[in-house]
Amino acid sequence: MKETFFRSMTWLHTWVGLLVCWVLLLVFFAGTLSYYRYEMTLWSKPELHKNVFQQYDASQVASELERAQRYLTEHAPDARDWRVNFPTDRKPYMSYGWQTQPEEGQRRGQFVEHIVPIEGDKLISEVRESKGGHFFYRLHFDLHYMPAKIARWIVGFCTMFMLVALISGIVIHKRIFKDFFSFRRNKGSRSWLDAHNVSSVIALPYHLMITYTGLVTLMVMYMPWSVITAYDGDFKGFSKELRPSRVLVKPVGVEAQTVSLTTLLPQVQELWGQAPLKQVVINNPSDQNSRVNFYKETGETVTDRRTAITFNGINSELLNPGVEPDSGVRNTHDTLIALHTGRFAEPILRALFFICGVLGCAMITTGTLLWAVKIRQKQQKQIKQGAKPSLGLRLVEGLNLTFITGLPLATAAFFYANRLLPVDMVNRAQWEVNTFFITLAAVALLACFNRTLTAWRLVITITAASLVAIPLLNALTSSSHLLSNIAQNQWPLVGFDLMCVFIGMSLFFARTKLVAKQAVTSKRNVNTTSKGRQITIDASPATKEGV
Repeated sequence: MKETFFRSMTWLHTWVGLLVCWVLLLVFFAGTLSYYRYEMTLWSKPELHKNVFQQYDASQVASELERAQRYLTEHAPDARDWRVNFPTDRKPYMSYGWQTQPEEGQRRGQFVEHIVPIEGDKLISEVRESKGGHFFYRLHFDLHYMPAKIARWIVGFCTMFMLVALISGIVIHKRIFKDFFSFRRNKGSRSWLDAHNVSSVIALPYHLMITYTGLVTLMVMYMPWSVITAYDGDFKGFSKELRPSRVLVKPVGVEAQTVSLTTLLPQVQELWGQAPLKQVVINNPSDQNSRVNFYKETGETVTDRRTAITFNGINSELLNPGVEPDSGVRNTHDTLIALHTGRFAEPILRALFFICGVLGCAMITTGTLLWAVKIRQKQQKQIKQGAKPSLGLRLVEGLNLTFITGLPLATAAFFYANRLLPVDMVNRAQWEVNTFFITLAAVALLACFNRTLTAWRLVITITAASLVAIPLLNALTSSSHLLSNIAQNQWPLVGFDLMCVFIGMSLFFARTKLVAKQAVTSKRNVNTTSKGRQITIDASPATKEGV
């Protein structure tokens, strides 16, 4: 530790942030995109862009349930479960789905979903395979290409470092209120420090909330000792007592007639009134141990609790009235989870969450760039004498180029792969994901050989052009385009296209700043002496290696 408390906190803030910053950037980046995962998923399936958008209609619930049960009985009699999904604000279409029985060696069967069009009896079944926005949601805490449990431990470890960095950052901020308004342009490392401070302070409550609640989401995994002590390590028993409505029952293999879903509606309405339904799940259809679960749309409720009204699927007996044991601890936990996921957020609040997430990415990137600039300044004398930058500096600058510019480019490549890969390609969804990581690896390869402003400008230019062209890509590869989506009030698709254009134009603006910076640097590198003799000075650190 250092000689004073302030210096110790500064040292702690620097190193706990730097050691895990690139993993945190990936987590923040994917988590920020996850606020619009349903919109991205909808865009990634152009087969759904016409004749499916609809709103929930309470007067049609009975007829839709009757139609759904008839269709599922005919097309999926041996399924493990049936699902009837009603339209919501985030998923504005109705669909039928089912889980097939798992084959030998499989833990779960395949999930099949058919979309119900507004007009016509033929359901839309030929929808391209794609993870869409759900890929970024899972990437946010499961990473990829590794076991989920290991990935969650890595993310949890980095998140704890993030929390320490935030707290130590607050401690070392002597002028936290003034930093809210301070930004000095074109001042080298001082400008990067100001940008780091501004992006940190503006969204500081969000940063603290999202980091702490991120740990809470997996707290039983990180701190299992209470369950081990109270339940003797029986995690299934703990889950059963905590969420009794989610306990799955196994089929007994005795065939029986599943009750008509419409006959259960009066009891559901008696318990929930006219609350809109989100989903109906029938477990073990046509089996004597069948269960029917009704879930309501929680909408903008902060305490997002998925509680079901459960009936016996054979004799209509009410097994769970949709009310589970309540407590202050449980309400607090559910509220913290809802704050982290933002499921309750209406459009304006969701956009605010997204902006705060972008500021979180900016906070991390400016911190890493600030460290690189300061270390290069310290090594400038040795570099001018012909020595190479230290391995640590080259590594940091390479990782900065890879993740700061590579993540947006990889995301654009993911969306292009979604539209350009053959629709009937085997493992198509996985190859969309592979495209994301192949693009990121390509930027990393570039960073191994070139970390100059030219490399930054090249990657940013490609990313900007790719994002600005997203509406054109959509128009050429689907039956809809930006103007038709506006005319038909398909705002999720319109918002996706416009957001891509806005981010692309912002990157073009960043590119112009890099060009201007390189021009100014080049001009400074050529000095004229008082006698008129021209002397060429070595390129500045920003031009020779990194930003």
